[in-house]
Amino acid sequence: MTDYFEVHERDGAARIGELRLDSPLRTPALADDVVRDAGSLWNRERDLLDGDDAALTILPHRAYPAGTREEVIDAFAPDYADSAAAVDGPTAAVITSDAPAAGDAADAGVDAYVLSNAQGVVGHASAFVDAVVDVRETVPADTALYLSGVATPLNVATLAYAGVDLVDAKRARVKGSQGKYLTDEGERFLEDLDELPCSCPVCQVPREEFDRAACEEHNVNALEAELRRVRRRIREGRLRDYVEGQARHEQWLTATFREFDQQYGYTEARAPVARNNELTAATGDTIRRPEIQRFAQRVSERYVNRFRNPLVLVPCSARKPYSESQSHGQFHDAIQFRAHLASMTSPIGVVPQELELTYPAQHYDTVVTGRWSEDEKEFVAEVLRRYLERNEYPRVIAHVPEDGYRDICERVEKAVDVPFEYTVEDHPTTTESIGNLMSTLDGELKYSKRERQHNTVRAIADYMLGDGAGDDLFDELNTRSRYPKLQVRDDDEELLATMVPTYGALAFTLAGARRWVDSDAPTKTVEIDAFVPQGSVLAPGVVDADDGIRVGDEVVVEGPAAFAVGRAEMHGAEMRSSTRGVAVDVRHSEEL
Repeated sequence: MTDYFEVHERDGAARIGELRLDSPLRTPALADDVVRDAGSLWNRERDLLDGDDAALTILPHRAYPAGTREEVIDAFAPDYADSAAAVDGPTAAVITSDAPAAGDAADAGVDAYVLSNAQGVVGHASAFVDAVVDVRETVPADTALYLSGVATPLNVATLAYAGVDLVDAKRARVKGSQGKYLTDEGERFLEDLDELPCSCPVCQVPREEFDRAACEEHNVNALEAELRRVRRRIREGRLRDYVEGQARHEQWLTATFREFDQQYGYTEARAPVARNNELTAATGDTIRRPEIQRFAQRVSERYVNRFRNPLVLVPCSARKPYSESQSHGQFHDAIQFRAHLASMTSPIGVVPQELELTYPAQHYDTVVTGRWSEDEKEFVAEVLRRYLERNEYPRVIAHVPEDGYRDICERVEKAVDVPFEYTVEDHPTTTESIGNLMSTLDGELKYSKRERQHNTVRAIADYMLGDGAGDDLFDELNTRSRYPKLQVRDDDEELLATMVPTYGALAFTLAGARRWVDSDAPTKTVEIDAFVPQGSVLAPGVVDADDGIRVGDEVVVEGPAAFAVGRAEMHGAEMRSSTRGVAVDVRHSEEL
């Protein structure tokens, strides 16, 4: 059981945590001044150190070189559980990524884990990613991960992005003693610097007076400054944006976050379903972000078109949501509810009109150059192809410009069995193009406001809960209020859910949650002990949680004494393994 470490905020795998010492340490952070090492058991037996509430005590351990066979590691594994129980204070166990669960390490009841082969994997992208993923998916989620002797101002943001909580300044000091001046862009030999680029206190001396001892001190200052920057980025939910830009300074860092993007199960489970900040699409790597891949996957595997009209494909707009832009206003005036509208966009793919508010459809900003990369074309074409193979339309009207969009549509047209028509002359908003769009829809019947609102509610339910959920959950449906703040009621006018325009999601009432549980729609359930939650469910009260739960998901909370509904603050596996922190932010609850 973790007693001295708690996660407070999350940004994917990165976390803001607190190591609860006499003087609490906010992580990610340097651990140099708060670690006491009981020593290695390879050369002799070690006595347990007395507990110390002011420090993290590393239990007697055995470290192994990278590549050591699992059976060897398991045979020599120390008894961490008994050692941790005997120390009255925060403790850490030393493990290797080759066998992170060797002995009783994964259930040792410690507050942190030290990765013994960190120096053997940092610098090698695939080895580092495999190591962190293996460890993070083995040890309890609410324990800190400590990598010693590897951190620099350049790589510490990537370490934190991967899920590392504690580092030290050992490597920075060694580099300084070698005359290597570290910055968040890399390292320079001290003798090659005509002037000092840093403004930290130790650098406020003439260049000729700056020696290697001062260089060590500067390197530590630069590392601490970078950690402060990382913590701020995590709080803002913007660490990925920072890592994408910073990683360009060193090849292994670029390779590392690309390798993490290939670990979709690890990254997607930890990526929230919505964020408060804008998603910056500034590089080609944005396409592989878990939030982008998740949206594309759900649109092509969960979303169902319920309109009988033709599909009109239009380009995205800089203004979000699209319907509030001037160009889309012109498209709506021409279409007059005679067709179903979907926007094509990089990096997201295809956005049906019902999901234009759903994260990240109204929360991203991209670089507009008028040129599409081949990766962008391939990605959007694949999403559109899968979308059209799943949904039936009598025809597709591609009201898109030549640059990129037309090429994508022509690729997909060859792969699907639905006719395409092209209506743009020069630009989508010219008088001639708008006239073509209007005339192409002559004779098509309009769909009603009621149909539009009902289809929106069901589409959001599909996206949130799973394929078919909209029809299973809302076989009877009445909407009140105005879009985008729709209220969802049953035939008896009981409120079931409300639409949250900020994220394009549904927030259920207790009645709606009960209908959800009783329907055939996939449920996301958190099982709790016999208590009635007031405001939140803490992790120690969770008995079980569905694997599919993500941070921000709508969840049902059930227990012997209560029924509740709210939003998840942890992903499902984290709820099950954590012993501290808020698991669910409860909106409504009732005693049974």
